[in-house]
Amino acid sequence: MKKLRITVDGKVFDVSVELLDQVSSTTAAPAPAPVAAPAPAASAPVAAPAPAPAPAPAPAAAGAGDVPSPLAGKVVSLDVAAGAPVKAGDQILTLEAMKMNTIIYAPASGTLTAFCVNPGDTVQEGQALAKIG
Repeated sequence: MKKLRITVDGKVFDVSVELLDQVSSTTAAPAPAPVAAPAPAASAPVAAPAPAPAPAPAPAAAGAGDVPSPLAGKVVSLDVAAGAPVKAGDQILTLEAMKMNTIIYAPASGTLTAFCVNPGDTVQEGQALAKIG
């Protein structure tokens, strides 16, 4: 034990402090209390793990004449009608990703024969969005 004088906000306190990490030669450290071994638990039958769910089919990758998605996102709108003639650089649809809209432009001139997606669909990068023939 050590006696200390501590002053807090102008008030003086005399305290006794026991230093736990130091053992004096006059006191012996108490022996640790014995710890009872835990009782063995009853063995429960182990169930076989459930099979993993089958992965969702990957969206079709864009092929020749397809307009690929440049990023993963959600289709906001189809901006031209299927069957309409388009020129390279015409706006054909709008995607949303991370609260920002991305305009998708026709990469080549031709007729927009079909859309592969609908408004509200979630698309992956590289997925076919439309077909231009």
